[in-house]
Amino acid sequence: MSTELVHIGFENIIAVNRVVAMLSPIQQPTKRLIQEARNKGVLIDATHARKAKAVVIMDTGHIVLAAISAETIAKRLDTSRGIDSFKSGIDEEEK
Repeated sequence: MSTELVHIGFENIIAVNRVVAMLSPIQQPTKRLIQEARNKGVLIDATHARKAKAVVIMDTGHIVLAAISAETIAKRLDTSRGIDSFKSGIDEEEK
């Protein structure tokens, strides 16, 4: 199994095969998750002192904060795979 990497901003790269989920940091449950990770010492801040736009949950239990959105990370992943399938915008259910 090869490790697929994706750039998450500011020369930071994550292994895609270790990602469980990518979340928006604006929801209160996600903010609690970030605080718990900070307290446990498993928070990785890859924002370079900028506002976090994505929270990446890894299968190791680590939480990675990224300064680019989850949508942008997904687009970069699709681009690296040669796929143009990621649909941006709001889902029908969110309208």
